[in-house]
Amino acid sequence: MMSIMNETIKHKLELLPDSPGVYQHKDKNGQIIYVGKAKNLKNRVRSYFHGSHDTKTELLVSEIADTEWIVTGSNIEALLLEINMIQEYKPKFNIMLKDDKSYPFIKITNEKYPRVEITRNVKKDGGHYFGPYPDVGAAQEIKHLIDRIFPFRKCSLHETRVCFYYHIHQCLCPVVNHVDPQVYVEMTQQVTKFLTTDDNEIVDKLQERMQAAAENLEFEQAAEYRDIIKAVGVLRTKQRVRNLDNKDRDIFGYAADKGWMCVQVFFMRQGKLIKRDVNLFPFYNEPEEDFLTYVGQFYKDQQHLLPGEIFIPKDIDIESVSALVNGEAKVFQPSRGEKKQLVLMANKNAQQQLQLKFDLVEKDVIKTKGAIENLGELLGIPTPTRIESFDNSNIMGTSPVSAMVVFVDGKPSKKDYRKYKIKTVEGADDYASMREVITRRYSRAIREGGVLPDLIAMDGGAGQVHAAKAILAELGLDIPVAGMQKDDKHQTSELLFGDPLEVVPMSRSSQEFFLLQRIQDEVHRFAITFHRQLRGKNTFSSKLDGIEGLGPKRKQKILTTFKNMKALGEATVQMVADAGVPYEVAERVKAKLSGAPAKTDEKWEALKDSEPASVQNGSK
Repeated sequence: MMSIMNETIKHKLELLPDSPGVYQHKDKNGQIIYVGKAKNLKNRVRSYFHGSHDTKTELLVSEIADTEWIVTGSNIEALLLEINMIQEYKPKFNIMLKDDKSYPFIKITNEKYPRVEITRNVKKDGGHYFGPYPDVGAAQEIKHLIDRIFPFRKCSLHETRVCFYYHIHQCLCPVVNHVDPQVYVEMTQQVTKFLTTDDNEIVDKLQERMQAAAENLEFEQAAEYRDIIKAVGVLRTKQRVRNLDNKDRDIFGYAADKGWMCVQVFFMRQGKLIKRDVNLFPFYNEPEEDFLTYVGQFYKDQQHLLPGEIFIPKDIDIESVSALVNGEAKVFQPSRGEKKQLVLMANKNAQQQLQLKFDLVEKDVIKTKGAIENLGELLGIPTPTRIESFDNSNIMGTSPVSAMVVFVDGKPSKKDYRKYKIKTVEGADDYASMREVITRRYSRAIREGGVLPDLIAMDGGAGQVHAAKAILAELGLDIPVAGMQKDDKHQTSELLFGDPLEVVPMSRSSQEFFLLQRIQDEVHRFAITFHRQLRGKNTFSSKLDGIEGLGPKRKQKILTTFKNMKALGEATVQMVADAGVPYEVAERVKAKLSGAPAKTDEKWEALKDSEPASVQNGSK
C-alpha cells in the first residue's frame, strides 16, 4: 500500500499524534470519502497504509489523496463526533463499510412500565429515542450506565416474585411492589435531561447516596456509587460534541508562533458539532489584533452566517468581537465546564495544525536539501544550490519562445524566472533557439555581473545539452550541463550527464529524481503558458491588421484596453472610440470584426468638419 501514497500523506503519517480523535480521508478532489474514529490516531491512520486489507478497504485506500484529523479529549468524544460528521458529509465509504446496517439508538419504550433497550429501527410508536450512536458498543456502554442509575423494568411482569435485577437495585419489579406508573414518567424525564442537557442534578444525588452509604458502613454500595459517578464523568464529555442545549454556536480557537497563525472554528448546529474550518496565514501585528481582523473577515463571507452564540478564548477582547458582529450574536468567553472545554479543544487543534505545518516544512527542507546534495554526488559536482532550466515552445515554428526557471535550494525562485521571444531563428529549430537563449542569458550575466547557476538542466536530450555546452564554451564559462529526457508518455525518464554523455543511474523513488521531475514539469509549464499568451496576443493583433487609420500606436491602445477578442467583440463603437481612437476608425474596427461594411453616423460627420485634416485622413 505504501506505493500509492503521495508526499503529503507520507509526511503526515510521521506527525500523527498519540491522541484520541476523528480522522477524515479525502480524495483527489478534496471530497471527504471516509470518516473514522480512533483511540490512538497515530496507530489507526497508519494502519491504512501498512499490511494487507480486505477488498473494500483496499478500494478506500486507493482513493485517499489526503488525510486530516481532529484531536478530541476522550474516546467518547471521538465516537460522538464521528457520527455527527458521518451524518453531515455522508462519505461514500462509510456507507459501503457499515454493511448496510443502520446506526443504533437507545429507546425507552412506550409502556405502563417501560424498559430501556437498544434498537436500530426508529418507529412512531410513542417511545423515546436517543442517538444515533457511532456503533452498538457505544450504545451499550451508555445503556449500562442508565441501568445502574435508573431502575427501569428489566424483566417480564412477574406478579408473585421479584427478579434478580431487583436485588441489585436495577429494577423496581413494579407489579409485585405496586409501583405508581408516574415514577416511570419521572425517570423518563430524568433520563432525557441526563442525555441531552444537564447531568449535574444526577451527580449530586449519587454523591448524596454515596455519602450516606459510607456513613452506614455500606462500603461496597458506596464504591458502586463512586464508580457510577466516575462513569457519568466520562459520559458527560459527550456534551463537547453533541447535544449541548441544542443551540447553534461557532467556537473559535487559535494559536500563533513563528509569524504564523492558525484559527480553528468549530461549527455546532442544533447542539451537534458537525464540522470545522481551518485557516493558516502569516500575521504581522499582535496575535490578538490579527485574530480580531480574521473574525471580522470571517463573517463578511456570505458562506458564514452568524449563529446564536460565539465562543472565543479568554485573551481576546469580547467587546471588540461583539462590535464586529454588530451585536447580532451573543459572544461568550466560557470560564468553566463543558463550554470552556469546547474552546480549549479548538485551541488545542489549532496548535496541532500549526505544529503540523512547521513539521511538514522542516521535513520538506531536510528532504529537499538531501535531494540536491545527492544530485551533486551523483554528478560528481559541488551541491547544485542554484539550478537553471530551459525549454522551448512553438507550434509549426510560429511564435517561437523559450523560458527559464530557477530552483534555489531545491525550491522554485519565481522572481528569477525569465521569458524569451526567439528573434534570430526562422521556423521550428529547437537547437538554434536554445543557442540563442543560452547566449542571451549568460552573456548578459557576464556583462552585468549576474548570478550564475551551479547546474543547467536542459529540458531535452543530447542535442540540447551539446547546444548549451557549445555556447558556454564560447563565452568562457564552465557550468555543468545535464539533459532531462522524457519517455514516450512525456514523463521524466532519465538524466544525461558527462563527457561523453551517459545516463546517470538514479532510483525513480529517490528525492533527487522527484526534484528533477518538478523542475522539468515547471519549465515546461512556464514555456507553454508564455507561448499561449503570446500566440493569443498575435492572433488578436492580426485581426486588427489592414484597418484604415489604425496604426501601431492606436492598435496598441485597443489591445491594452480590451485584452482579448471576446471583450472587443462585446464592446460598442463608442467604447472602442473611448479607448483612444477616432470614432470613424472605431466603426471600421467593429465592421472588420463583424464582417459588415462600416457605417458612418451623424456624430462622425459632425466631428469630421471640426477636426484637423490629419484626423480626417485617419493618420496619427
